[in-house]
Amino acid sequence: MPFTAAEAAAYTRSVGLDPERLPRHIAIIMDGNGRWAVERGEPRAFGHVRGTQVVRDIVDEACRLGLGQLTLYCFSVENWKRPPAEVEVLMGILKQYLLSERERIVRENIRFTIIGRRDGIAAEVQAEMDTNIAISQANTGLTLCLAINYGGRTELVDAVRAIARRVRDGTLNPDAIEETTIEDSLYTAGMPAPDLLVRTAGEMRISNFLLWQISYAELWVTPTCWPDFTAATLHDALRDFADRERRFGGLAPVKGAV
Repeated sequence: MPFTAAEAAAYTRSVGLDPERLPRHIAIIMDGNGRWAVERGEPRAFGHVRGTQVVRDIVDEACRLGLGQLTLYCFSVENWKRPPAEVEVLMGILKQYLLSERERIVRENIRFTIIGRRDGIAAEVQAEMDTNIAISQANTGLTLCLAINYGGRTELVDAVRAIARRVRDGTLNPDAIEETTIEDSLYTAGMPAPDLLVRTAGEMRISNFLLWQISYAELWVTPTCWPDFTAATLHDALRDFADRERRFGGLAPVKGAV
């Protein structure tokens, strides 16, 4: 059964976190699966399978903490450049995950959604994606958003195309275009911007992920590869986030000022 708000707050305090200082939306670049496997003398697919179990664990922890949204970078538009055999394995793992997590999504009141392009994704995988979205659209707990065949630049291209069509059709005046016009045309329309972006495996780059949305997100990078990422690692990120002062381009309040 899903945690109530009071239960989530009590659990959050029990692990040394302040419920009032949690990010509303966490986005994670799950990096290092293949590297982790190769370092252990295993095929890269072994790391991807292990990474799927970590996804389950972190989703469970996000539910226990009462987080609002968790967005996971699962497959980028650039990942199609990988060897076809590895792409096939990744899609097979994705399909199995979608099937195996269906009951959990319902049980834990998770709202499931996808961002990214559909091109190239097998019809049977798309069908499982759509089923999970449909059965969970009325759920009110954690929003679990998987970025699949996603790229920040392609998202912006698609947004510009949508806006251009509205201008062409005469339903939008170019002079009326604001930031909200663009936001409402993104895959993430209606979602809160990420407060915290986590990247694993020590890579110090954004990798074309949520380029518009993370303009004021706090960044947290860990050398830990995704298969070794745990609830304790997530707690470390959340403690660090809680200690930061977010000014959004403004100045910090002066102590004692009235």
